[in-house]
Amino acid sequence: MKLVKRRKRKVKAAALLGVGLDNDDGHKRITTGPKFAVVGGSAETHERMTETVVKTFEELKQRGKQLEEVETSELKEIIHQSTPR
Repeated sequence: MKLVKRRKRKVKAAALLGVGLDNDDGHKRITTGPKFAVVGGSAETHERMTETVVKTFEELKQRGKQLEEVETSELKEIIHQSTPR
């Protein structure tokens, strides 16, 4: 009898995490989605981080890619483009 070894596939998992540290008003801000979390920050910072993440996922969808599939350099470019000015 011959034993057959099965290879386990490595499942890639990815998520984005935004952390704001400029909160002075005592509010606890948390926004989550399927593959992201935005935590903390002032109201302005938290809103800016959330908008960046949402636009990033929209751009990934337009490119037909999942977060797990995109290269770091491409993700960096997308995030940079998605950040409100």
